[in-house]
Amino acid sequence: MPISFVFLLFIVISFLITAIKILNEYERGVIFRLGRVIKAKGPGLIILIPIIDKMKKVDLRTVTLDVPPQDIITRDNVSVKVSAVVYFRVLDPVKAVVEVENFFFATSELSQTTLRSVCGQAELDELLAERDKINARIQEILDLDTEPWGVKVSKVEVKEIDLPDEMKRAMAKQAEAERERRSKIIHAEGEYQAARKLQEAAEIIEESPAALQLRYLQTLREVAAENNSTTLFPIPIDLFKPFVELTQKGKDKE
Repeated sequence: MPISFVFLLFIVISFLITAIKILNEYERGVIFRLGRVIKAKGPGLIILIPIIDKMKKVDLRTVTLDVPPQDIITRDNVSVKVSAVVYFRVLDPVKAVVEVENFFFATSELSQTTLRSVCGQAELDELLAERDKINARIQEILDLDTEPWGVKVSKVEVKEIDLPDEMKRAMAKQAEAERERRSKIIHAEGEYQAARKLQEAAEIIEESPAALQLRYLQTLREVAAENNSTTLFPIPIDLFKPFVELTQKGKDKE
């Protein structure tokens, strides 16, 4: 085999190894020709000109970015630690390569500063109760700031809010006091409703005195059915009224 043929075969194989690139469905290749951006290619088979062309691969899949806990002082001067998770993906591979040195690192740093800024403008109660509003605000700011980089922030979730121990104890006392207040209100409301019903019952009995006697007999029946060893029989005062009047008349005659 001639040496020239072997040399030519080596050059061809080296060219194919250098020139042929295969990109997956979720990848795009930003092509630089003599330092100038041509366009983004892919997926599939891509042929590059050796030495002249260079390619930078960009992943288009959604990235889950874990934002570490940040020390934050809320608007009502409470120190907390807040962590979050950010979901984003690259929409424009060319901008993601050209406009920013490292879009992943830049998005991560921007997420941390935005998280501190937004949470620092809210009070603690708002931070705990209106988490959806905080998430939407952070997502809106991040999406606006990363748009020039070709990055789309699709979702932000505040993952954990770590409170100081003294604040946890204070909130526990507040929650206990709130539950006690509600319990007293419910109890008072029940007493009020019971009093109103008793008043209505008394008015009905006053209109029909025989109803009081029927109620008295019904009470005796209920007491007798319980097999009690001791039974109390309430006697209406009206039964003794005639005897009291006779006694009073006798005293007057004397």
